[in-house]
Amino acid sequence: MNENVCYAKSSPQEALTWSTIAFFGGFAGVSAFGPIVPTLKQTMTLSPLLMGLLAASPALTGSLLRIPFGAMVDRTGGKKPILILLTMAALGVAGITLMFGLYPEPRPAHFPFFLLFGILSGCGIATFSVGIPSVSYWYPQKAQGSALAIYAGLGNLAPGLFALLLPSLVVWLGFTLSYVLWLGILVLLVVLVLIYMQDAPYFQYRKMGIEIDPDALLLACGEELLPSGKAMDSLRKAGSDWRTWVLTYFYFITFGGFIALTVWFPTYWSELYAVGLVQAGLLTALYSLSSSLLRVLGGYAADRIGGEITTLLSFVVVALGALMMILSGDAFTLAVAGTLLLALGMGFANAAVFKLVPKYSPTAVGGAAGIVGGFGAFGGFVIPPLMGFIVKIKGNVGYSHGFVVFLALALLAVGLVFTLNRRTPKNG
Repeated sequence: MNENVCYAKSSPQEALTWSTIAFFGGFAGVSAFGPIVPTLKQTMTLSPLLMGLLAASPALTGSLLRIPFGAMVDRTGGKKPILILLTMAALGVAGITLMFGLYPEPRPAHFPFFLLFGILSGCGIATFSVGIPSVSYWYPQKAQGSALAIYAGLGNLAPGLFALLLPSLVVWLGFTLSYVLWLGILVLLVVLVLIYMQDAPYFQYRKMGIEIDPDALLLACGEELLPSGKAMDSLRKAGSDWRTWVLTYFYFITFGGFIALTVWFPTYWSELYAVGLVQAGLLTALYSLSSSLLRVLGGYAADRIGGEITTLLSFVVVALGALMMILSGDAFTLAVAGTLLLALGMGFANAAVFKLVPKYSPTAVGGAAGIVGGFGAFGGFVIPPLMGFIVKIKGNVGYSHGFVVFLALALLAVGLVFTLNRRTPKNG
């Protein structure tokens, strides 16, 4: 066997392309319910609490499945878990499509079905934790940073673009045809991934029965990292460090909050300011796209001034943005300004948190990333019902007062940043 010849199919560039497309398609599921929740609220006479639960349902599976499916990559490669997650997401969208086809005006008895299909449609969000190791295994360590920046940056644009496009499609085509179109795209994506995506060379060699020499694999295929097979040990080690859970709390606010607001904002704008479906989608996209793009700048800032300082300043901005949303009342311009501050703070903090993960867990980066990413994203499921509960108590004004949730979370985070910095040895 020639050690200079790579016998694996595909290439790092192709693997990056298909992983990014799969994440983009799967992550769009976070916005699947945003445009339909106001309609369901009216036809099904939902309480604000149930409305928040329904809007957050895709985030439930999207967060919790990140941990097991991310660990699954070390055993099977990335292709199989991505196909499973995208197929479940397609089943969720198919269920939504079927419900609107059979019941153009859903009734309260249909709530459990929409909740179930929302949970299924969110499975695609978990492709994030699959794509990270999948891309990492294809690239040597010196090239992983830029590759992962492309992967996460482009994939994170999905909720904003989906929030922008879906309301317009609903206006032009109606709910049923819009979701039929999205279902068709998801099914096509599953087929394309099945045909063209390949696992990293290590997994291909293992399937071919080729003896794996790490040095030869690096020389021939450029794969520097090999699966350790110790995912549970990494999870246990990271989970025993209190700093991992502080970072998880930070990510709960920022990325979990990002998911929460992406599904909450369509209802917020339409109910509080009585804007149309398309305008609500534009305003939601303004937040989502801004936060995604600012995440790139957040990584740059964390490299220059440090992860702790970036995180501290970010949560101060989040607190200011939340305060502006609380005080906005029916002041539309103030609400838009508050939305942009929230996008700025959350985008920068999202990047800064993962800057701190390898610093505080240098020997268990994978486990720490899984815990932080998985449980942190769970905020997307928890936060909307909390905000919905405030709406239930206070009525329509509760849509602005509900941002007290973010204000309280951000202020606690500011205190934890000081605790984290003070109680951590200078050598990290």
